[in-house]
Amino acid sequence: MDKRSVLRLAGIAAVIGLVLSVTALVMVLRQGDAGRGSTGFGGPAAVGGAFALTDQDGHPATEALLRGEPTLVFFGYTHCPDVCPTTLSDLSAMFRVLGQDAKAQALFITVDPWRDTPAVLKDYLSNFDPRIRALTGSPDAVAAVERAYKVYVKKVPTAGGDYAMDHTALVYLMDKDGRFVNGFNLSQSPEKAAADLAASL
Repeated sequence: MDKRSVLRLAGIAAVIGLVLSVTALVMVLRQGDAGRGSTGFGGPAAVGGAFALTDQDGHPATEALLRGEPTLVFFGYTHCPDVCPTTLSDLSAMFRVLGQDAKAQALFITVDPWRDTPAVLKDYLSNFDPRIRALTGSPDAVAAVERAYKVYVKKVPTAGGDYAMDHTALVYLMDKDGRFVNGFNLSQSPEKAAADLAASL
């Protein structure tokens, strides 16, 4: 087999690997929906679960926060240069369209517990809708939530000894019983996003 054929096969294998990875993620998310049980978090492939974190006011925060109203869950961090502030701005715009009487909330769970203390998160959230609550905790506690929600996270060193965090940017829609429904689309107008969320209220 010549070199060109080997490179062609390697390229095909890489594409197949990428497709399989995406397919596996979709299947996990679908199983999280279809396999929901009476516990509210379903079987082994379900998305979500128990957690013990701290909110931006220093109060204990557990999965009980998810009970009572639909919740949008997003993982990110305050040093994020683009995706995180954009997503939080989109959530805020959607909440403004929904109005103050809508029974819905959002949780912003940090993937950077080393820098994102409750005080840092509280200051950061002052720029966004008050129905968005931020959660942090010890690195082990945060890592446990990331595993429960199938979140990819990787610390990436940057110049000057600093670092960034690569992470899953999916917004998770949880129903009023704390069960995973599906990924929520914020890449649309605030009005359309509000209508989609209102349909789950």
